[in-house]
Amino acid sequence: MKKKLTFLSAFLFIIIMSGTLLAQNNPIDFESGGFGANWTWTVFENDSNPSVQIIPNPDPSGANTSETVAKFTALQTGNPWAGCESLHGSDIGTFTLDATNSTVKIMVWKSVISDVGLKFVLPSGEALPEIKVANTLINQWEELTFDFSSRIGHPATIGQDQIVIFPDFNLSGRTQDNIIYFDNITFSAGGGSSTDPTVAAPTPPVRDPASVISLFSEAYANVPVDTWRTGWSSAILADVTIAGNATKKYSQLDFVGIETVANQLNITGMTHFHIDVWSSDFTFFGVKLVDFGANGVYDPPGGDDVEHQVNFTSPAQAEWVSLDIPLSDFTGLTTREHIAQYILVGQPTGQTTVYVDNLYFYNSTTDIKEIIGAMPSDYALEQNYPNPFNPSTLINYSIPQNSFVTLKVYDVIGNEVAVLVNQTQSAGKYEVRFDASNLSNGVYMYSIKTDNFTSTKKMILMK
Repeated sequence: MKKKLTFLSAFLFIIIMSGTLLAQNNPIDFESGGFGANWTWTVFENDSNPSVQIIPNPDPSGANTSETVAKFTALQTGNPWAGCESLHGSDIGTFTLDATNSTVKIMVWKSVISDVGLKFVLPSGEALPEIKVANTLINQWEELTFDFSSRIGHPATIGQDQIVIFPDFNLSGRTQDNIIYFDNITFSAGGGSSTDPTVAAPTPPVRDPASVISLFSEAYANVPVDTWRTGWSSAILADVTIAGNATKKYSQLDFVGIETVANQLNITGMTHFHIDVWSSDFTFFGVKLVDFGANGVYDPPGGDDVEHQVNFTSPAQAEWVSLDIPLSDFTGLTTREHIAQYILVGQPTGQTTVYVDNLYFYNSTTDIKEIIGAMPSDYALEQNYPNPFNPSTLINYSIPQNSFVTLKVYDVIGNEVAVLVNQTQSAGKYEVRFDASNLSNGVYMYSIKTDNFTSTKKMILMK
């Protein structure tokens, strides 16, 4: 009998090691019907131990648009390592750390900079020390990444059944009670190299501002966007930085809606829609554009709205894919003067993570060669001053005598708002005053253009 029990124990150990008893409940998103909201969270080492609360998202306009989140109050009188933990077994389930789940991410909203700690515990109470990562942002949502890959195979990671969170691991001591919100705890493959991009999206080409309408890029001035994740979307949004470049990350993507309802775009002068996407796991990607029609509002079927979706099957994985989609491919988009929605679709449904950058429309008929030509040494476009300005600013540039350039100003959508006339200050030096008294606050672009090149700079009107 003793030998049979020993054999059975060894057999169960092998099964657990192989992961077949994995029953990990995730993602922990605190939504109704999801995981986390109805778990038993116990607070420890926090003086009177105020309970974890599940509340409406206090900042849904930022990187996290979830409806509900967890709230933890770290008391000034609590210990630096005060935290909360799930109930053994029944909450997160029983799982073994392996290559599929060793990268753990959590979104936090904090008013202070301090460490966030995570660890997992066996039913016996045994655990390896927590891993700590400090937030870098305050008063806004931020996603933190914890790499547990170095612990794969350790006995203390086989059959874990509890998660422990230290939202404000503050060894320097607190000067006040700190409220921390946390949400969207996800588990994915370890190492990061195969599941997350390590290089930024390709830099867009230099184009005439009049030929581009940009929603999201660091190369062009961006138009206002109402939201990067509508309330009816099925995806998690995070604003992340890849190799120093701002990027949108959509995880658990089924579909996500992006809207410019309050600032609808007229793209009749554009020929293409561009978007850069990166995913290690998508097998399908779709882009839908929706025009709200002449009345500018969403209509039920039978109204004047039009839309069309362009699909891409088997896109390349684990590399940036640049999609330059001719607007003529959106055959159902019969009107293009009130573009209000941009819907991104991914498969496998609800299981895909897609990174997105450089969303813009452009006119391919613009002669880019004259824009990217090198500026001769005897030409110079200097920074305007003041900048920001109100209501006027001086633009300075240098060109050879008896030369002529076109000096124009464009708004953020690419509409020409002014053509300025050369005013000689001294030989080859020009100073032009741009008066924006009749224009609205915002970003404007000014450029000098010859037959061989165009040089463009940005200025900001702030009344």
